[in-house]
Amino acid sequence: MPPRKRVTNKEQPPVGKKPAETKEEFEDELKLLAGQAQDETCGRWAKEQAVVYGKAAALIALMAVFANVSSLTLSPVYGQIAATRLHQRVIWSALFVGWGGNLALRRTLPVKTITVLPLVAIYIPMAQYYLFGLSSTFGAKLGPAITESLTLFPLMMLSTACVADVFEGADMSRLPKSIAGSAPGLLSYGLFKYAESTSLTQLFAQMGSSFVQTRVALELVLAATYAAMGRSRLLMYAIPALIHAAFFNTHLITPTATSSLNSTLNLDGWSVVDRWESMTGYISVVDSYKDGFRVMRCDHSLLGGEWTKLARPIVAEPIYSVFTQLEAVRLIQVPDKVADSEAKALNIGLGIGTTPSALIAHGINTTIVEIDPVVYDFAKKYFDLPSNHTAVIEDVVSWSRVNAPDLHEHYDYIVHDVFTGGAEPVDLFTDEFLLGLNSMLKPNGVIAINYAGDFTLPPLSIVVNTITGVFPSCRTFREGEPPSDEKLAEDGRDFDNVIIFCTKSTEPVTFREPVERDFLQSLARKAYLMPKHEVQESSFATEEDVGILRSNETEKLAKWHDQSALGHWAVMRTVLPKEVWEQW
Repeated sequence: MPPRKRVTNKEQPPVGKKPAETKEEFEDELKLLAGQAQDETCGRWAKEQAVVYGKAAALIALMAVFANVSSLTLSPVYGQIAATRLHQRVIWSALFVGWGGNLALRRTLPVKTITVLPLVAIYIPMAQYYLFGLSSTFGAKLGPAITESLTLFPLMMLSTACVADVFEGADMSRLPKSIAGSAPGLLSYGLFKYAESTSLTQLFAQMGSSFVQTRVALELVLAATYAAMGRSRLLMYAIPALIHAAFFNTHLITPTATSSLNSTLNLDGWSVVDRWESMTGYISVVDSYKDGFRVMRCDHSLLGGEWTKLARPIVAEPIYSVFTQLEAVRLIQVPDKVADSEAKALNIGLGIGTTPSALIAHGINTTIVEIDPVVYDFAKKYFDLPSNHTAVIEDVVSWSRVNAPDLHEHYDYIVHDVFTGGAEPVDLFTDEFLLGLNSMLKPNGVIAINYAGDFTLPPLSIVVNTITGVFPSCRTFREGEPPSDEKLAEDGRDFDNVIIFCTKSTEPVTFREPVERDFLQSLARKAYLMPKHEVQESSFATEEDVGILRSNETEKLAKWHDQSALGHWAVMRTVLPKEVWEQW
């Protein structure tokens, strides 16, 4: 007797469902099963494609954020403009090589490409640390590109190759053949540029809001994210980089790193008093206890400094004469001049607070507009900025647009001093912004504008033309004596602070002779309060018609930023030793 056939659950008809008895019922049941199979196939396809696109998007977003953080990490050593000058070229090269060479990489590497990414990412802070020590050798012109070619480029190249590998699992059969081949590349590039733009805005807005939101800490967090995406036994080789970050990398803002930094700087007579990162850059307060002065820096630029070895009976003694010369705004003779006790002043840009502290000391009701809260806090904490003032911590362009109507003809004095990083914030020198300041100035008011620029380049002429086009009467002075022809030929630049004093009257600008109380018992003010080096109009002549700076033509000034910033970098390297700039 043949064995009885076992009926499995799968073969048994569903409980409560009558088996098909007719041909029509059997065909309907087949159609139902085919539809269910098709739905399952579509669902599986959708899940697979979602995984492909999700993984690719995550890799693209991660590399875009890392690219921005890399550039920001270079700015304390090279300045923001020099750091970004060739940044996009490094990125484009890495994208091109990574996308086109993904197959070659896959064949060459003995492991999956994605498992190598965490190692490259974790070693970048360590590599930057040592490469920054060569910044004086590399120079600001090529230094950032060399540094990123050895750090960011490999990461971007491997990340791009991984994205190309991931997209091999993307189903492009439903797209027209004419674009199916290029769609992954175009989609990847579009997403990268979007992530790069939006993440940069967020990074600037949130920089310094916590320890994690600092430059090197962000690099380590991003490296950890790469490690989560490409887990492998290779991660054990990251231990040396982690040890370096924890104990030797002075760029990581921790008490241990700051103590280690000072143990090195103290040997040459320097010390970092405090430091943090913010929306405008890396901010630190540095003491030279050997020479007896203190400065505040923002990235690769100085915001001001004062002598600590000299007594300060009323105000501190500044180490730069330009800030005392700005105080000469009080000495300009105008009709119906009000007493200091009745005057109101607007100070745009704080620095260490040299000029506003003097205005306050004279009894002038002073409003300070400063965009960076860390700069403001450090000025109060380490440079004794007086508390009896009105503080506005926001972007002055936005603030002025909102408040200009209420402040019409409100101020007797306006001091405009907003330089940092080798180039000025362009929006603050447009005719639109200056006209807004003009409306805030009383009919007999005076404005002093500090512009740091190169006399050999057109931007200075553009700025002066714009200012003199808004204010009827102006006089221009430079901080120091002009260089000799031999010095100018040797350096190839004539970089200096320029102060423009203007009034709303058509009468010539004249200064009264200062009296003892104008000096606030300060030796620096006795020596430098009265501007000495007047600049004649012919000094601004250029071979081209520079015109003025309008709000919709800011590229006219911005295109010269690279050259100006490189000159500024060279000047800064003569002011403080390279170790202070390189080790942060």
